[in-house]
Formats: sequence, C-alpha cells, structure tokens
Amino acid sequence: MADVLEQLRAALEERYAVERLIGEGGMATVYLADDIRHDRKVAIKVLRPELAVSIGADRFLREIKVAAKLQHPNILPLYDSGEASDFLYYVMPFVEGESLRALMEREQQLSLPDSIQLTCDIADALYYAHTNKVVHRDIKPENILLRDGRPLVADFGIARAVSAAGEKLTETGMAVGTPHYMSPEQALAAENIDGRTDQYSLACMLYEMLVGQPPFHGPNAMAILARHSLEAVPSLQVVRTSIPDEVEDAIMRALEKTPADRFPTIRDFADTLAEIDLGTAARRTSSRSMRARRSTPQRLDRRSGRVPAKQGLPARMAAFVRTGRGRLWAGAAALIVIAGGVLGWTIWLRP
Repeated sequence: MADVLEQLRAALEERYAVERLIGEGGMATVYLADDIRHDRKVAIKVLRPELAVSIGADRFLREIKVAAKLQHPNILPLYDSGEASDFLYYVMPFVEGESLRALMEREQQLSLPDSIQLTCDIADALYYAHTNKVVHRDIKPENILLRDGRPLVADFGIARAVSAAGEKLTETGMAVGTPHYMSPEQALAAENIDGRTDQYSLACMLYEMLVGQPPFHGPNAMAILARHSLEAVPSLQVVRTSIPDEVEDAIMRALEKTPADRFPTIRDFADTLAEIDLGTAARRTSSRSMRARRSTPQRLDRRSGRVPAKQGLPARMAAFVRTGRGRLWAGAAALIVIAGGVLGWTIWLRP
C-alpha cells in the first residue's frame, strides 16, 4: 500500500499533495490531499486497477463529465478527474463530518422524524439525478456524507462509467452495488435499469435506519441477493412496534421485487413519507400496541407453575413451552420438523 501511495504522490505532484489513505471501498480507494492550485483540502478517489482496466480511461473520462454537471445541494460535487500513470481518479471536496454509516453504527436506530427527513433529502438529490439520466446504482450508508446534519450523496462519478462498461465489467466477475442494498433487477444485471433501483436501495437504507439492520442478511453476497429476489421483507414492526403502519406500507411498496410495483419515481416515495402525519400515526400505533399487550396471554402462576384455567389452548401451550419440560418437548418437535423438511427437499431434488 505504501508503494501505491508513493506512486500516486508522484503521479499527481503537480496538482495535488497527497497526504494519506482515508478510506477503501469495493470500487475505489480514497486519499486526503491538498489542492495546490486552490489551497483547499480535497478527497481523491482512485479506481481499483481491475475496475480501471475494465472501464478504460476514455470511457471513464467521457462518462464522468456527465456526473460532473450534476449541481444539487444534496449531491457532493466533482472538482476534477483524470488519468495519471495508469491511475483513474476523480476529486471531491473533503467533508468535515461523518458518513451515515458512522452515525448508524453509533446510534443503532435513528428517530423516525430524522430518518424520514434524511430519506426525503437523499430522494430529492436522486430524483434530480434521474431527471438528468443518471442512476446511482450504489446507494448505501457509506456513500452518504453528513455535513451539519445535511446529507450529501457521493460517488455519482463511478455510476455512469460502470454502467457504460456493461458486459466487459461483468466478465471480470465484479458486481456493481452492495448486496445488502441491491435491487433484484440489478442483481440479475437486467437491461434498462432506471431510478426505481435507487428507490429500492434507499428503502433498504431507511429500513436499516429505523430497525438497526438491513432487510436481509446472509453468509455471502449470493445468499443475500437470493433473499432479495425470493423472500418477503420482514415487518419492521416486529423489531420496532412504534413504527406507524403508513411508514411501513411506504417502505414495503418501495421494496417490491418488481420495479413496476414500486412507486413510479423516487420523488413519489419521498412525498408519501413526507405527507404522513407522524404525530397522529404515532398515537394510533401506541394505542394499537397497548391493546396488543393487554391481549397477550397470561404467564404461568408463579406459585403453582400452572396455566390459569381461563386461558385458551394456545396460551396454555405457549406457557407450557416456557417450562423446562416444555422446552425439551419443543426442541424435540423442532428436530422432527427439520428432519422432515430435509427429507422433503432431498426427495424433491432427486432426479
């Protein structure tokens, strides 16, 4: 890594004084530098060598010009780009702040108003980009920088160049996007991907802001992408009962597997969230939760260890499982069910 840093310093010494490595991602490494001409701190993103070879300098420089034209309060601007000693790079302002990822790791779950405000601001930037024929394709917390609490969407520079690389990039085995936030159609490398793929990624991010984890996990990228394509999205209210129905409904629509079933545009998604009366929705949700708690089956009698006779069969069974003997029976039953499932899959898969 030290050799790469020295090579980059030598390649850019006439324009930038490269200080140190400050970040790494799947597609680029980021360096802090001084812009000698303008006397300002900048962040220089350098494409990874395999990605640079796949895209090519001409395509990269041509496509990044389009991204450089994006001017929006919630989009991190591009200062410069170029090729130097086989390095393909672009230059952005150095933001004194933190990423949304850092905020989420510290807070775990964000407040509902803050989460919706951040989502709407990001959606506004993405809608502007979509109207200019630019789809980001890699919306994730790491690509959202926070300056004075305001989100800035970064890395539009790579999006168009990677998109233009098309089949050549696919041949390298490099996936564009991050599995936890990637739409089903993007995972399948569908043609004519539009702004609804960014909508899906943004909804995944809002889900994580509220719940503390993205909709799907897995042991590897392929497993996560398969779950995005095949499995129903788990309800947010299972983890956080205070989330209003209207918010969950909007997120679930934005996370539909088929793009046509999502909101027509990312602005429609944001407008739906912004129009929700959070105060009224929160009161209604709180009332519903209280009713649910009151209807929860009673626990075992502490003295006798028996279920009160007035409770129904489901409550009595649930209480029984909470006893030591009940847990043993429940574990045995679970093993029988799993064994039966494995046998069923074996029979189904047999040629």
